[in-house]
Order: sequence, then C-alpha cells, then structure tokens
Amino acid sequence: MGSKDLIYRCKQHERKAQEELYKLYSPKLFGVCLKYSDNYQQAEDNLQDGFVTIFEKIGQFQDKGSIEGWMKRILINTSLQKHRQQKVYGITNEEDLQEEEVEVETDNISVDFLLQCVQELPDRYRQVFNLYVLDGYSHKEISDLLSITEGTSKSNLARARTSLKEKIELVQNSKAVKSS
Repeated sequence: MGSKDLIYRCKQHERKAQEELYKLYSPKLFGVCLKYSDNYQQAEDNLQDGFVTIFEKIGQFQDKGSIEGWMKRILINTSLQKHRQQKVYGITNEEDLQEEEVEVETDNISVDFLLQCVQELPDRYRQVFNLYVLDGYSHKEISDLLSITEGTSKSNLARARTSLKEKIELVQNSKAVKSS
C-alpha cells in the first residue's frame, strides 16, 4: 500500500491505517522526541501525545512536502509545549551578546558520547541547540516556537556550545593524561 493511500485511510479515521502509520514512523520519530525531552519516559509520553495530535489533524495535511516532515514538526511542537509551560527560558539583553563560533575537536569522540553531552545540557540550552543545529531552525523561528527573543535564542545557543566544548575538552584531557 502506498503512503498516499495510507494517509487517505487515516483521514477517514480507519484505526488499522492509523496503527500502520504509527508502526511505520514511530521508531524514527521517537528519536525526535528524545532530543526534546528530559528523559526516556517523557519522550514516550511526547510520542503518544504527538500521535494523538497527528491523528486529530491529519485532515489538514495537504500532500505538500513529506508526511514525515509534517509529523516531525507536530512532535517537536508537542515536546516544546511542555517546556513553554515550565518557563525555563531566561531573558537575555541582546546588547550583552557576543556572536562567537565555538570550535570543538571531535576526533576520538563517539557519537553516543556527543548525544549524551547534548542530552545533559540544561533544558533551555538543549532545546535551542537541537532546534538550531540539528533541525535547522532559524533564531527567528526558535524565538516564535519558544516564546523567547531572538537574542535569548542566540545566547542559549552560544552557552550550549560552550558547555559542550568544555565537556568534550574535559574528556579529551583526561584521556590524554591516562595515555601518557
């Protein structure tokens, strides 16, 4: 069965089609939820809540772009909604910002370790880092999604990068000490 037929059947509220869509996309979309959640359990909850929204709004999908991209955006918004309610984002004066690219040497660092470091960032930094670096949102889009200023988005990104750099350098330095 083609994806257009599956989507059409989901729009007709066919439970079997909804189950099939869930089975087809939930493993990949769970990774999206993990990026924007504090822990595994919360990611599972966000995935379930997101799919409820997907099935409620699937009639709005117009076959413009991919269904996966459309669902991903819903899951990101579902995950971010909880953070917006917690008001975890601080306000930063834009004049205090210094746009600085942070270079990090990632040789001999595993992807799993990098993902763990990102997951350990404070919520406000992790959310902005994921949106900007991993999902390609602009600071304007992030400010709209998170109800923060563009300056706060830029500041949180810079702080996330600095924190990641410090963690990676700490591990690299401890490896260098052990090998000498």
